[in-house]
Amino acid sequence: MTNPSAQSSHLVLENFIGGKFVPCRSHIDSYDPSIGEVYCRVPDSGEEEVEAAVVAAKEAFPGWSARSPEQRAQVLNKLADLLEAHLEEFAQAESRDQGKTVTFARTVDIPRSVHNFRFFASSVLHHTTECSLMDHMGCLNYTIRCPVGVAGLISPWNLPLYLLTWKIAPAIATGNTVVAKPSEMTSVTAWMMCKLMQQAGVPPGVVNMVFGTGPRAGDALVGHPEVPLVSFTGSTATAQRITERSAPYCKKLSLELGGKNPAVIFADANLDQCIETTVRSSFTNQGEVCLCTSRIYVERSIYSEFLEKFVAAAKKWKTGAPSDPSSNNGALISNEHLEKVRSYVALAKSEGGIVHCGEGVDQLDLPKRNANGYFMPATVISGMSDSSRVMQEEIFGPVTCVSHFDTEDEAVSRGNGVRYGLSATVWSRDVGKVHRVARRLQAGLVWTNCWLVRDLNLPFGGMKNSGVGREGGKDSYHFFTEVKTIAITH
Repeated sequence: MTNPSAQSSHLVLENFIGGKFVPCRSHIDSYDPSIGEVYCRVPDSGEEEVEAAVVAAKEAFPGWSARSPEQRAQVLNKLADLLEAHLEEFAQAESRDQGKTVTFARTVDIPRSVHNFRFFASSVLHHTTECSLMDHMGCLNYTIRCPVGVAGLISPWNLPLYLLTWKIAPAIATGNTVVAKPSEMTSVTAWMMCKLMQQAGVPPGVVNMVFGTGPRAGDALVGHPEVPLVSFTGSTATAQRITERSAPYCKKLSLELGGKNPAVIFADANLDQCIETTVRSSFTNQGEVCLCTSRIYVERSIYSEFLEKFVAAAKKWKTGAPSDPSSNNGALISNEHLEKVRSYVALAKSEGGIVHCGEGVDQLDLPKRNANGYFMPATVISGMSDSSRVMQEEIFGPVTCVSHFDTEDEAVSRGNGVRYGLSATVWSRDVGKVHRVARRLQAGLVWTNCWLVRDLNLPFGGMKNSGVGREGGKDSYHFFTEVKTIAITH
């Protein structure tokens, strides 16, 4: 905890309930990861605050759900315009709060947050329902879709506003009201967005923001009997807890969880394009993206060439001050997380793995101000057994492991040999091969000869322990609504 004399200089957040900012009695320290110091105090909300937010959301639901999709879309577009007008302010705040580079926040996080609102403002206008005519019985059947009610939304710390708006936008576009809980480690941009709600025309209670930890605020939210739907992005362990808490109420759940994503690189791949993209897919946002590549399987005949060129490219991936335009990566989210990621590198070395670059090999050249920040260079490891924890568990940092394979069957089998199934990449010029391998890989998304190319109309989500359900244009529409069949005789 911070000493009282220093607290006055800290940013102090408040919950946003029923269209008003509401102070909280207790707070949690939030750190600037790039300098390792407390700079913000986040509400430590619990049952009382969640209850107030749910009451506000329930009160707002009849009026908001009665609006036409076009009327709701106007509000979403206005909110997108306001976010875009404050883009630089939000990018700077996201960088300071999360540790990522300002460049990444400016070019990825905040623009995508803006796009989420615009996309769902448009998407909600273009869905159709079903109709079936039973002439012989003089009966017409048709379906309608109705908003579910109060949506509980829990978003993670790696892409804070990006993933929070990915949930809020479809939830309110379809007529639901929202109680959202961002990560307690990255709450600032969510709080800033609340300041824009009234100007955007969002009625009080439609979007409520309750800040705090998972065990207190999150648990109260997912266990609330008046919250019939929960969308969560985060760890598999937390999702298991959410499932248990939700089960007595038969809640609708969408769970987007971890990944241990493979890249399968065949000998006929365009190696220059492959290496450039695979460095990016391995280390983007400090490797703190659920879709990052953490296992690279390379066909044996090109393995040595690939490894040499890949390590050389990884060494050029600069880790530095988030404000430095030349930095590719900033700081990891916390000291605890940094030590966890480092422990996997230490485990790899103890098991005979070779660390080619990064942690323990390359020294970081950081400005004096950032000496106590949570930085770690891009790290490449080889020589690991597929059964190692390093190859089986989600590290969620700038660490990737390279191995070789001999046959297509072996590559697929090893790619599938983990409990996760979120994404994969395949590199080959053989069209038949990429279709064949993509079909066999157990992953919700497979990119071939590219990475992170996204059409928001299409389903996003994982198999196995990487999640339950899908989100995206039609899938989000279906998740955030209930279908009703109506039969009329005539």
